[in-house]
Amino acid sequence: MSEKAVNIINRKAGFEYHTDLKFTAGMVLTGTEVKSIRNGNINISDAYCMMEDGELYVKNMHISEFKQGTYNKHEPLRNRKLLLNKKELGKIGTRLKEKGTAVFPIKLYANERGILKLDIGLGKGKKAFDKRDDIKTKDIQRELARIKF
Repeated sequence: MSEKAVNIINRKAGFEYHTDLKFTAGMVLTGTEVKSIRNGNINISDAYCMMEDGELYVKNMHISEFKQGTYNKHEPLRNRKLLLNKKELGKIGTRLKEKGTAVFPIKLYANERGILKLDIGLGKGKKAFDKRDDIKTKDIQRELARIKF
């Protein structure tokens, strides 16, 4: 593939949530949205997913307008439908009924065929002490890696 690979990671999701389950979903996008994503003009750090009428939508994912687009430009913060099968949607729907469970985007990438996919996670939010523990383990790993060299 001659194009540069799309690989956008939501680092905030790993810091804010414990991920229990991961799913890979397709997205319903317009042409100008795809071109803008391939240029890297996307922000998924504030995005979240919601169930509406038995379907999953990603909300608050900002895809900037494509500069060379014509009159049919897309809205940057519109709701985008995620494409999952019924079994996966049922599993997510039942887990979302539990208190404190959230669905959040983890990573946006182009697969080997060039199709854009979104990895979403299902989990619960971390408490402050969980975040401190994560920071502590990262610091320890960094120190060990530094000492080995």
